[in-house]
Amino acid sequence: MSEPALDKTAADKGAAKAKSAKGGAAQVLIDFGPVALFMLAYNLAHRATPDQAIYVATAIFMAATLVALGYAFFVQKRVPPMLIVTAVVVGVFGGLTMTLHDPVFIKMKPTVTNLLFAAAIFGGLIFKQNVWKILLDGSFDLPDRIWNILAIRYGFFFIFLAGLNEFIWRNFSEAFWANFKFLGVMTITLIFAAANVPIALKNMKTEEEPKG
Repeated sequence: MSEPALDKTAADKGAAKAKSAKGGAAQVLIDFGPVALFMLAYNLAHRATPDQAIYVATAIFMAATLVALGYAFFVQKRVPPMLIVTAVVVGVFGGLTMTLHDPVFIKMKPTVTNLLFAAAIFGGLIFKQNVWKILLDGSFDLPDRIWNILAIRYGFFFIFLAGLNEFIWRNFSEAFWANFKFLGVMTITLIFAAANVPIALKNMKTEEEPKG
């Protein structure tokens, strides 16, 4: 292969990596941005009007979720199913919180969202459809057995997060819950995801291996 061709190949790989990194950063903002804004808005509003902080944060959370949904649709040209579910639940429970002036609804939102994710995963497995594989198949090339293991692990993890949310908001202060909703859950999620990386790397297929 000639030097110009090699240079072009290297440039293409570099551009692909840059595009992937940019897309990954955007996805992180879509996934965690609205929750981070909820926490920041709550803490800022709590200093001025503690009684209204949860409603200010909820309104900003709803707006940020709509922005994330719009960005995914108009810029990325694809809307992840998990984002759609999240946006619907945020709209319903956030709307109930604002309309009825009752913070219990927004506090229950993570519980409902995580249980819906778990139900989708386990329901899919019952009907021989691995939802987790469908969502992440573009990232890893793994045997179906490993995809099933990961799906089961994440299904139980979402149930764990639902139970943890119920425990936190029912037993701790509203301020603690509002901060844990982002900092605590994000930390636990990253640790859990990292713990599952080895099984994916160990079983990742080579190009010569058949899929299935």
